[in-house]
Amino acid sequence: METIVVKNNPKLKKELISKLKTYQLAPKNPYLEFVAKYQGTTISLYSSGKLVFQGGKASQVAQELGHYSPSENSAPQTKSQALPLIGSDEVGNGSYFGGIAVVASYVEPKDHDFLRKLGVGDSKTLTDTKIKELAPILEKAIKHKALLLSPQKYNEMVGKNKAYNAVSIKVALHNQAIFLLLQTGVEPEKIVIDAFTSQGNYEKHLIKEKNHFPNPLTFVEKAEGQYLAVAVSSIIARNLFLENLKNLGEELGYTLPSGAGQASDKVASHLLAAYGISSLDYSAKLHFANTQKAQTLLNSKK
Repeated sequence: METIVVKNNPKLKKELISKLKTYQLAPKNPYLEFVAKYQGTTISLYSSGKLVFQGGKASQVAQELGHYSPSENSAPQTKSQALPLIGSDEVGNGSYFGGIAVVASYVEPKDHDFLRKLGVGDSKTLTDTKIKELAPILEKAIKHKALLLSPQKYNEMVGKNKAYNAVSIKVALHNQAIFLLLQTGVEPEKIVIDAFTSQGNYEKHLIKEKNHFPNPLTFVEKAEGQYLAVAVSSIIARNLFLENLKNLGEELGYTLPSGAGQASDKVASHLLAAYGISSLDYSAKLHFANTQKAQTLLNSKK
């Protein structure tokens, strides 16, 4: 998805709104003055004066509406990271055991050489040993905010007839991590979230969150491989998740596997036999199918 961010021209504001009136959508962000969907492109006008075009034809639509020229400095920002940037990523969402770690990191161009020399990359391509080596260095060198939602708190908040589902809880965590980082005074020109849902769905869930900020967001699939800021967040979040998994396992006396495969079913059945369902409420995400599979395993042994 292509993203074009320009400063709105007040003289063209009325003309823009008039042209797009029939394509107007209801704003889902309190900082949005106007939003429309035109030719598959979302056009968002923020009260701060920023005008954002997002979609496969973003530059084409921006040019058509008179707000962008390829010769201008407002070049497409799909993969450019030569600017102050916040990147946000989460780890643990697909694992039965352990919580969810979400990290937002602020990276400037001056940090790029340092990060590349360290070997910073997508946490999924790094060994756990390398993650544990890099994370403490990054935590000291890079401005970031890290949040860990424990399994027990997750189970209080996520599930049938509860306040959140598996997607909306991640929206809340990403939003809060970015909000807290912005509160430290950093001034990113772009904020990238590793896309776990569509922008429309994200904004739908965002409405009920208390904390909001005016900065536009860019959603990119596999962003950790394209943006160093997201890669930093991926590494710090992975380390936080692994530490949580290790600590939970030590408390219960079992090695808790990452993921949601048969190994998790087996360990969960042992925990059920030893401590009952409260042990899974404390260490795992109960709404996963692994809970039922573990109970079936346990019953088959009786």
